[in-house]
Amino acid sequence: MGWMAWTTPTAIFFIAIGLSLMTLTLAELKWPTVLAKGFLPLSTTRGDRFFISLLSAALIHLFWLALVPLDVLFGSGVALVWAGLVMSRG
Repeated sequence: MGWMAWTTPTAIFFIAIGLSLMTLTLAELKWPTVLAKGFLPLSTTRGDRFFISLLSAALIHLFWLALVPLDVLFGSGVALVWAGLVMSRG
């Protein structure tokens, strides 16, 4: 793994994704998911909403870097708020 440029933010990102997936797995074992219809135009499960929020976060960051001259941490805040909205109401 020495050939990769691992940085602290990269490690934190992958650890957070791993912990999120473990949390979703434990939640699925304790409370099996059912299809839900929120503001998204399709019925989704908990895992679907998590996947949609990850893809949305990537797009938010790309648009943020391309269009907004502010620090990317503000874009991360927007992505976290959006992910929370999708996970809770999507």
